[in-house]
Amino acid sequence: MDLLLDLIATLSRWSRSHLYDISLAIMATLFVLFGPALNAWVQKSISGLNFFFRTLIFVLVCAVGYGLAIVFLTPLLAQGLGYFNNYTLAPVLLLLFFLIGVIADRN
Repeated sequence: MDLLLDLIATLSRWSRSHLYDISLAIMATLFVLFGPALNAWVQKSISGLNFFFRTLIFVLVCAVGYGLAIVFLTPLLAQGLGYFNNYTLAPVLLLLFFLIGVIADRN
């Protein structure tokens, strides 16, 4: 049992030193998974507008919206994950990546 707890603590300490990169990977993966549905919703919502305005709004949502979300949400996710202690961080990350994998498989 001590070996398992030591392994979890070691993985958590390693993960903690790479938490920003892990958070960026999670955010990018979530945008890849849910981006098409969001884009479809935006296209449906603005379908009645002029071509110029539709294009402008779509570019703003995709370029500016997704870019700002990645820039501002990644540190927040890293900060939130940083609150877990060394015995819970690695299992939470494994569970999170497993759930993202299940969602990706269903899509």
